[in-house]
Amino acid sequence: MIRPGEVVGIVGGGQLARMSALAARAMGYRVAVADPDPDCPAAPVADRVIVGALNDPEALAPLADVASVITYEFENIDGAVLDRLAARRPVHPRVEILRTCQNRISEKQALERLGIPVAPWRPVRSADEIPAALEAVGLPAVLKTATMGYDGKGQAVIRTTAEAERALEALGGGPLVLERLVDFACELSVVVARSASGHVAPFPVAENIHARNILAYSIVPARVDPAVQAAARDLAVRIAEGLGLVGLLGVEMFCLPDGRLLVNELAPRPHNSGHYTQDACATSQFEQHIRAVCDLPLGAVDLLSPVCMVNVMGEDFPLDVGAALSDPHVKLHLYGKREPRPHRKMGHLNVLAPTADEALERAREAKAAIAGTAGQPRQA
Repeated sequence: MIRPGEVVGIVGGGQLARMSALAARAMGYRVAVADPDPDCPAAPVADRVIVGALNDPEALAPLADVASVITYEFENIDGAVLDRLAARRPVHPRVEILRTCQNRISEKQALERLGIPVAPWRPVRSADEIPAALEAVGLPAVLKTATMGYDGKGQAVIRTTAEAERALEALGGGPLVLERLVDFACELSVVVARSASGHVAPFPVAENIHARNILAYSIVPARVDPAVQAAARDLAVRIAEGLGLVGLLGVEMFCLPDGRLLVNELAPRPHNSGHYTQDACATSQFEQHIRAVCDLPLGAVDLLSPVCMVNVMGEDFPLDVGAALSDPHVKLHLYGKREPRPHRKMGHLNVLAPTADEALERAREAKAAIAGTAGQPRQA
């Protein structure tokens, strides 16, 4: 057990590190973050910032000098850097889990080994493999880069063999994943925590709405049958236990019209769709992450109120905070990023309401209010 007063190290200093650090400090831990930017979002709330490139083992070595346990806030980290840190301090989630989730091919193979349902798919490592992959998967399909893809980047929808060949060239030639384009009813996600002692706690299921391939709204409880919610949480627990997770795992799923679930992607860290937990759950995902990696007992995950999380993006600036907060059930979380670029996540709102539908409606209103577009046609 890593006890309060010791140092939690976080690789990466973005918004997830910032919110994890705030949770850790509230519990009495000290926090050190490693990031190339000395003024990263986590810097104002960390006890120490180690400035260095995240692919430089020597630059990040001081993190192991000060931290009792180390975690990370995103997947695009060189595993060799974490291997060096793990030789000296516990790193959670394990580097092997990070490597699995960094590559869509290994991720899908791991899910299939665990008996987890996924959409039909095939690896594509060269143009020669396209015909067989198309025959196995069928059209329409999605061609995705095996690595470095997020928020819709690194993928293309294809409906013909010619489109597949053009997409292969546009995406860099491979390795890639060809995946059946799923006709789903909605997208769901579950954030699940598992401690080093083996205790597991899945948070309530979120229903997610995307705009421009970026998460826009997370509605909780998800507006699906309770049996589907139970199945989604069960899948998340099976994956966490099967991978030997310590920490948090975001599990993204497609819910088909008949209620069946297909797991789409994994993220071994706090997840955007779990931000609602800060204001609507007995324990936030960030506190739970600290509890899990420090091997403390996990907190309760009860949903205290229906809620809708809405992302605040760079294009929403300048913000009209007063208008958004005129609804007293709107909670504002900003990340301290200096430059509000289009499509950049700058913060989020959590909107509480008596029902999920009302929470979504109020969240839409709060989004329009904070962006100064109230009364204009909705974009998402």
